[in-house]
Amino acid sequence: MNKENIGPNKDKDYKELEEFTVNGMTMSTRLTKKFRERKKWAKPDEKKIISFIPGTIREVFVKEGDRVKENDRLLILEAMKMMNVIASPLTGTVSKVHIHPGDKVPKGTVMIEFE
Repeated sequence: MNKENIGPNKDKDYKELEEFTVNGMTMSTRLTKKFRERKKWAKPDEKKIISFIPGTIREVFVKEGDRVKENDRLLILEAMKMMNVIASPLTGTVSKVHIHPGDKVPKGTVMIEFE
């Protein structure tokens, strides 16, 4: 890693060059402090259905103990004037339903859990 200052302002956020490879071609770039300290991506838990956008629960098609198959409808989440049908990503049993019709949920809310 090559450390150097850039420009007359010597911005400390852009201090280090990082190397990475894309399609066999090695490139260098400067990463900001904000980017380096970001929350790292983690694979989501398939057994939890989490809201991907803030919205209102319009309908819930399952209850605790129900057996569902992959792609069965679980609920409808209204967001930005669109009705989003949320389908099951797996075959399994619903262990917990955290939402009810009319609930307003922020992004990242666990709505349904599987065993």
